[in-house]
Amino acid sequence: MADVIALPAFDDNYIWLLKQDGVSTCAVVDPGDEDPVIDYLEAHDLALSDILITHKHGDHTGGVRELKRRWPDAVVHGPAHEPISVVEEKLGEGDEVVLQALQLNLQVLDVPGHTEGHIAYFGNGLLFCGDTLFAGGCGRVFSGTFEQLSDSLRRIAGLPPETLVYCAHEYTLANLGFAKWVEPENPELLQRMHDDQQRRNSGLPTAPSTLKLELATNPFLRTGEPAVIAAAEKWAGSTLSGHRDVFRALRQWKDRDYD
Repeated sequence: MADVIALPAFDDNYIWLLKQDGVSTCAVVDPGDEDPVIDYLEAHDLALSDILITHKHGDHTGGVRELKRRWPDAVVHGPAHEPISVVEEKLGEGDEVVLQALQLNLQVLDVPGHTEGHIAYFGNGLLFCGDTLFAGGCGRVFSGTFEQLSDSLRRIAGLPPETLVYCAHEYTLANLGFAKWVEPENPELLQRMHDDQQRRNSGLPTAPSTLKLELATNPFLRTGEPAVIAAAEKWAGSTLSGHRDVFRALRQWKDRDYD
């Protein structure tokens, strides 16, 4: 199974690097900055075979051109329904990325909402979800819709609970602060806040998390839970009908009053 290495970038991004012992090539996910990738590859005598992009934002794509200049044989995979000029293999629902050297096949999932054509990569118990799902939270709605993002999160929620969730930002402690606004008495959330604070105090990333942990603590995956519905309705000042309405209220609450 491939090893997944976190390469911090900018203030809070993670570029995910996939490699395997004894294999001279590797892949990266969402390289917004080329420098951390180049430094790692040169230090470990690796070549780049594949670049996987989840969506169009510059902090996920900005390093691609320089990486292609240095490793011209690297294949750039990305969403078919977003305007990303560097993408060579345009992907959508049902497609598969085969990283043969790493013995890793990744299924492509359409997960729009944060942006209009956002995709995720899922395989071997690993989910690279860009800015759709965060540890303890989710992305803002930019060029997609609230309904799309709600549906995308519900879809992710149906993946196996042992799935490792590799999100693209270190927003976890702030996200959990909002989650506590929503469910102040959730014991699993309170334990998670303690555990993740300890990780950050030790200089460790809070990603990956597990989908099981997200389902127990992330309000944006808990839109059917009575306590979450009640909190969202209290903020909205009205009765909410269904997952989409509860999600919209939670996302707008966080946007307006917390972030």
